[in-house]
Amino acid sequence: MPQNLSITLIGPGGAGKSTVGGLIAARLGIAFIDLDHCFANRAGDISEYINRFGYDAYARENVETARLLLHEGTDRRVIALSSGFMTYPHNIHREYARLRREINRSPTTFVLVASLNRDRCVAETVRRQLGRPFVRSAAKEQAVIRERFPVYVGLPVQKVETMRPLPMIVDQIVQSVQRL
Repeated sequence: MPQNLSITLIGPGGAGKSTVGGLIAARLGIAFIDLDHCFANRAGDISEYINRFGYDAYARENVETARLLLHEGTDRRVIALSSGFMTYPHNIHREYARLRREINRSPTTFVLVASLNRDRCVAETVRRQLGRPFVRSAAKEQAVIRERFPVYVGLPVQKVETMRPLPMIVDQIVQSVQRL
């Protein structure tokens, strides 16, 4: 892996970004950074922030958090983006379109989805999400995943299905990055 490249993981909540990201970072001996945790450190609890200021304000602040994170230092690291990061309106933040282009052009960006089959992806993602603290109803979660699925699979980056054993997923991404 080139010295200055980071691995970026994209996908819906419950796709495995944090779990897989932590395992990849451990395997490569590099840092793992979760954008949701960075946001919480900067602005507080995500749910409370959204309830207080609205989703657009959250998205703007999240882009700002990512902008700072992506441009600080050149150390190799694994970064898990927030589930909706690549689905924001292009005008949500003055730097969003540029950041999105950089992420899309990187050979070390990966979309993690439970399955490339939309219905299987929705069912598995909802099953995973229902066991988490920040939970919408199953119907709302299904609607969000159905809406965002075409965005995730339409991104011009490598796709990784996560309904497989974790070691296989980690191996696939690490091997892809090591070929660079």
